[in-house]
Amino acid sequence: MTAARQPNRLATETSLYLRQHANNPVDWYPWGPEALARARDLDRPIFLSVGYSACHWCHVMEHESFEDEATAAIMNEHFVCIKVDREERPDLDTIYMTALQVMTREGGGWPLSVFLAPDLKPFFAGTYYPPDDRYAAQGRPGFKKLLLGIHNAWQTQRDRVHEIGTSVVGDLQRMGALGDADGPVAPELLAGALAALRRSYDPRFGGFGSQPKFPHALELKLLLRLSDRFNDPVALDMVKHTLTTMARGGIYDQLGGGFARYSVDAKWLVPHFEKMLYDNALLASALAEAYQRTGDPFFQQIGRETLDYVVREMWAEGGAFFSTQDADSEGEEGKFYVWSLDELRAVLGAEDAEFACKVWGATRGGNFEGRNILFRTLSDADEGKAHGTSEEAFRARLRAVKDTLYAARAKRVWPGRDEKILTAWNGLMIAAFAQFGMATGGEDAACAAVAADHILRTMRTADGRLYRTAGVGQPPKLSGYLEDYAFLADALVTLYEATFEVKWLRAALELAEALLKHFADPNGPGFFFTADDHEELIARTKDLHDGSTPSGNAVAVTVLLRLAALTGRRDLAEPAERTLRGYRETMAEHPAASGQMLIALDFHLGPVQQVAIVGPEHDQATRRAIEAVRATFGPRRVVAFHDPASGAPPAELATLFEGKEALDGAVTVYVCENFACRAPLTGAEAIESGFRAANRTK
Repeated sequence: MTAARQPNRLATETSLYLRQHANNPVDWYPWGPEALARARDLDRPIFLSVGYSACHWCHVMEHESFEDEATAAIMNEHFVCIKVDREERPDLDTIYMTALQVMTREGGGWPLSVFLAPDLKPFFAGTYYPPDDRYAAQGRPGFKKLLLGIHNAWQTQRDRVHEIGTSVVGDLQRMGALGDADGPVAPELLAGALAALRRSYDPRFGGFGSQPKFPHALELKLLLRLSDRFNDPVALDMVKHTLTTMARGGIYDQLGGGFARYSVDAKWLVPHFEKMLYDNALLASALAEAYQRTGDPFFQQIGRETLDYVVREMWAEGGAFFSTQDADSEGEEGKFYVWSLDELRAVLGAEDAEFACKVWGATRGGNFEGRNILFRTLSDADEGKAHGTSEEAFRARLRAVKDTLYAARAKRVWPGRDEKILTAWNGLMIAAFAQFGMATGGEDAACAAVAADHILRTMRTADGRLYRTAGVGQPPKLSGYLEDYAFLADALVTLYEATFEVKWLRAALELAEALLKHFADPNGPGFFFTADDHEELIARTKDLHDGSTPSGNAVAVTVLLRLAALTGRRDLAEPAERTLRGYRETMAEHPAASGQMLIALDFHLGPVQQVAIVGPEHDQATRRAIEAVRATFGPRRVVAFHDPASGAPPAELATLFEGKEALDGAVTVYVCENFACRAPLTGAEAIESGFRAANRTK
């Protein structure tokens, strides 16, 4: 009888992804001094495997290769094997994914499989490898054959291996350089981006490109701004159509709310079923802005359902948000979410099942491996007509059916959930809740405040530096990256505007100052991915493009410009403007990968509205005025509030409120742009009328 295998070193890690590999026969190490010293001492190459807990093909490669004793024996004999969670260590993921792209001229993906010399220079890289040669014609040899080939190259072609590694590192280091920071940036960059997005737009199903199709929330937010700037109804229609078709498709969870990572087809029907916190944050933000821009209650509904899903299924006790939900349950992708006709009938009964099948397109044959992904084709109004009833009656019946199916689904084996807390991703979700609350007049900012307070209390060092991650009931670890500082600071500015609690603005300023001190390039434009006191790696890179999440550089520019507009501080604006100029070429040549930087550019080009609201805080007219300002679409706007009864304005906002008072004791709104202020609006009715009129002209 074979003795039970002892868990490897990953068993004590905080990352769910690493712990998922704790019982592999592979002698895995986490990234750290022990593993790196081991590679140097044994003069062995490192096999670096990077993935994340919700990654389907990561699970496939684990099952096929890392759980296989014969494969593990080769790995253990010839390599030092290191597992990395890309969500915990985006610095390593960025460096070595870029190395793969340099070596292969391909896009990459996960799992990321890289072979490094002990000096950490990469010399071979790929993604998923099968256990045998089934995909050899596609350039994917069997993994055991690849391992033996790499071992042979290490033994017999060491000079060539080092030559490749040195060349790749040189490329990585040169890629950190940005363009000339002299000269202006112009609106033509935004016009060029609009033209590029139109070319790649899918007029039939919405979105961009063909398949697989990703949500591209940043590009949708950019299009909302471009439609406003250029008075372009086509750009607005692109956003409306995309959000509507996505929300009716299988990529959207029709029962529980929330969006999956992407659709494997062009029409948003079949999702890759994993749900990521950042996707839902960015899409909730886009839906909030679409609702502000159009007034369409459908966008409010889908945004509300998305945030309700996050609170129900991704909320950590005590505050903050978990990271991901897996695509798989019981070893099958999507099993938790799909339905057979018999299951629908068993749960709902014949009459309601027939109703559900008509609404969500369910059939005996199914649309996904013999079962049904639920999707919509009609609006609620059209469904009401099709069922011979009112829209309100249809919605009531649909709600009851959804609740019944959700309760039945909840009894299934749930997909795995990665319960680590990531500072950057929490920043995105805090911003989404705060923004949605402002757009709809809801109480979502209260949820954002709880999460922000949790992050600021538990994910900061005594001297104000940020940690990257923490597990449930475990202390935080890993130094924060640029995106942690930028995303959280930007969220705190939004939270200030949603609550007017000055503590959030002060915390944002503290993070912005730390960002400038530790991440700014002293010799050129832009910000490094890692801090100046971070672990030394083979390159200190700058993110040039958006990825799954916005570029840290782009969000840093965004928040610095917003803070400068609120506080009047040029020391915040200047490095942001310098970075924008440095990214001119990138925005011009790769607009589809520069959505957040183009959003920052749109804000910079302005005109930026500085809206100062002055009035008695608890007066009903003041509340009406504030809601009127928040409800309108204002992508190039900052908003602050002061109650004269509380004394002098906060020092941080003294410049903005200088000379401004509540005229005749009534709530008064001052709108300033281009260094000039309009005549103030006094009283709730005048303010509501003025901002409604401004929204109608867009």
